[in-house]
Amino acid sequence: MLVITRRLNESIRIGDNIEVKVVAIERGKVRLGVLAPPDVPIYREELYRSLVQGNKEALFASETMVHTLKEIFGNAPKE
Repeated sequence: MLVITRRLNESIRIGDNIEVKVVAIERGKVRLGVLAPPDVPIYREELYRSLVQGNKEALFASETMVHTLKEIFGNAPKE
């Protein structure tokens, strides 16, 4: 992990097209501004972890779901 010290209004660059800038420091909190192309997703860490967990859970079907799908598609007319 790279650790850098930046002051108010200073920034860092990630690659050629991402800039992270310190826009405010108040009451022990740092506000960052991120300038990136629209096709680059930017998430807060806790939201990203929630999305990843939700995607992992969506990959696994419960036994009830499998049974229901078998009932639905098992009775479908064959072509």
